Amino acid sequence: MFVVQFANEKLNMQRVEEFLAYSIHLEQEAATRFGQLADAMESCGNGEVGKLFRRLSDYSRLHLADAQARSGFRDIPAIKTGDFVWPGLESPETAAIWAADPLIGREQALEIALDAETAGFEYYKNILEATDDPEIKALAMWPNSKNGSLHIKPANPCRSIINSVAPA
Repeated sequence: MFVVQFANEKLNMQRVEEFLAYSIHLEQEAATRFGQLADAMESCGNGEVGKLFRRLSDYSRLHLADAQARSGFRDIPAIKTGDFVWPGLESPETAAIWAADPLIGREQALEIALDAETAGFEYYKNILEATDDPEIKALAMWPNSKNGSLHIKPANPCRSIINSVAPA
């Protein structure tokens, strides 16, 4: 069992299957929100920011596919959206909805994206630090990591996307 402490909220998980259910839902919400923000930006003519959000949505979908593949042979619990316990109102990687402002600039969009990625990183970091379960630890780590960087959303992938669209 592990306990994740965020301010006054605790997240208790006892099974790898529950960890995977949370990971899948987190990535679904991140992909959906980034996709919604991309649609909003593209519809109002802010293509540059729309492109960033679309790439982040696609990236979250890759992570979603990875989490789903890891859960393939397991009996993942069906948790209703309202029954997930997150450190805030939404899952940690769900980007701020105010990013749908059509006048948002590249710098603000980058800050919002990095905030969402950082929140996800901290979420997994706390799980990694709190659990004694070696399987959960392994799942909370990036599978091809040579240095033990965190699974799902270390800031580095987000930064590489950000750097690819940021001004030189």
